[in-house]
Amino acid sequence: MQVVKSYPDGIFCWVDLSTTDTAGAKAFYSALFGWEIEDRPIDGGGVYTMLNLGGHSVAGMGELQPEMQAQGIPSHWMSYVKHDDVDGVAERVAAAGGILLFPPMDVMDQGRMIMSQDPTGAMFGVWQPNQHTGAELVNQPNTLVWNELQTRETAAAQEFYHAVFGWEGEVADANGYVVFAQDGRRQAGMLAMDESWGDVPPNWAVYFQVEDVAAYQARAQELGANILVPMMPAGEMGHFAVIQDPQGAVFTIMKFNGPSDPPPGY
Repeated sequence: MQVVKSYPDGIFCWVDLSTTDTAGAKAFYSALFGWEIEDRPIDGGGVYTMLNLGGHSVAGMGELQPEMQAQGIPSHWMSYVKHDDVDGVAERVAAAGGILLFPPMDVMDQGRMIMSQDPTGAMFGVWQPNQHTGAELVNQPNTLVWNELQTRETAAAQEFYHAVFGWEGEVADANGYVVFAQDGRRQAGMLAMDESWGDVPPNWAVYFQVEDVAAYQARAQELGANILVPMMPAGEMGHFAVIQDPQGAVFTIMKFNGPSDPPPGY
């Protein structure tokens, strides 16, 4: 088991869940992935939950704020890119046509962050670590393994992320799937949404690696989840399924035909 000590700039380092029912979500994800629950108090009241595996962090969880619920925003997973200069990233986001949802802010002694929306409408965070590095386990069973931008404006998105992080996009298959590389490491993807997606908004989807997609799909359904996309092949890469948890948040599980890349931390 390789434990990540730090992340290079421009690499996804963390995901967290904003949910309408933290108790229900804790029960669901602990039963599905074996994640351990660690509640931590936050300044100003409330709790942020660390989701761990074998004592190492894999993801986070918090309550979806009432004002967001009032706006009709559903439970959702959020992805965060690591960068040691959040303030500089904030300037590039604005210059490239993105929207800063709030200016750079310190999160106690854990780190510094921004939340942004790209020009196509997808939201993402940027994390500058202090005490909290990000996920200590990735690219291993029951942990984060991939982040995927789903958008209707792929050209605009590719231009934006290159300007902000320096990502290089490369078409990876005949269907036009784009893989983003940071300093040569293929670390995220982009999928073009068409009319068949209906009113699904642009988003950064999260993928968790599993050993048996069919078994996890069945278990998730037993735990009250909806199966949005039943198990199907992902080209020659492996198999995946798209799941909506009982509180409404969507994630993907993936089993690779071969080994996944080693964790990016060093």
